Amino acid sequence: MNIVFDALQIYLPAKRKQTPSGWLAFNAPCCEHNGTTPDTRQRGGLIANAEEGVSYHCFNCGFKTSWRIGRNISYKMKKFMRWLNVPDDVITKLALQALQTKTDTVGYKSIISLPKFETKELPAKSKPIHEWATYKELEPSGMDPNLFKVLEYIMERKMTLNDYEFYWSPEVGFKDRLIIPFYYREKIVGYTARKTVESKVKYLSEQQPGYVFNVDKFADTDREIVIVTEGVFDAIMVDGVSIMGNSVTPEQAHLIDKLGKRVIVCPDKDKAGVELIDQALELGWEVSFPDWHTSCKDSADAVLR
Repeated sequence: MNIVFDALQIYLPAKRKQTPSGWLAFNAPCCEHNGTTPDTRQRGGLIANAEEGVSYHCFNCGFKTSWRIGRNISYKMKKFMRWLNVPDDVITKLALQALQTKTDTVGYKSIISLPKFETKELPAKSKPIHEWATYKELEPSGMDPNLFKVLEYIMERKMTLNDYEFYWSPEVGFKDRLIIPFYYREKIVGYTARKTVESKVKYLSEQQPGYVFNVDKFADTDREIVIVTEGVFDAIMVDGVSIMGNSVTPEQAHLIDKLGKRVIVCPDKDKAGVELIDQALELGWEVSFPDWHTSCKDSADAVLR
């Protein structure tokens, strides 16, 4: 059963024809949205393919999109549906059906389950920063110079101790780092430790495959939107989640989709973010490029400015 092709046929223009090669030809609805003159020569083409999928190609403005069984409905396909005046509730139902088909299809090799995370220990002697204010190990001075530099680093990034439960450890290798625990279902499952002075190794991390930073905050809430960022500090600053890199793994995508929220990806403004953009559109997520100053590379930079 080709659920997307069957649904699209209902909303195609009444004036259409089938070509000898199997394409359904009709006036393309995409052209006026892509800066070209409206199509009057039936240059839009829709065809079902052998993989129980569907492809659309406009031979006027060049817009194309496709879907096949085992994939989510992409952002471009959803746009095409809206241009055909497919109601939003129908698009939502199709997206859910496609997701169900993805997980139920026999022989589909990319069936993804929710990742499981083991509880992990933070670096030795780690404590929440606010607890170090009265901790006896810091006596008699009351302040370790390394801890002071970590607090300065937090202030320089325009963050406060209320933004996240930051940790610090006086142990060698960590005393000049800000420790950010990773939580999942209220348990610590890893961390990243950010150097607060110039260093070739900025981060020391304990990260499990498939983990999404700050995802706990969006579970079982009525929040409608989740913003996906690349970096941990980006997520903290804009109250979103982080995939901690410039590409999303299938496990991470599944974990984010299971939240049931509208997903908006805010990538870094660099060449490395292109892969993440392509992946987001393939997953049917949205992508946002806020009108920030040219000096801002990412969300954290923008908040700083």
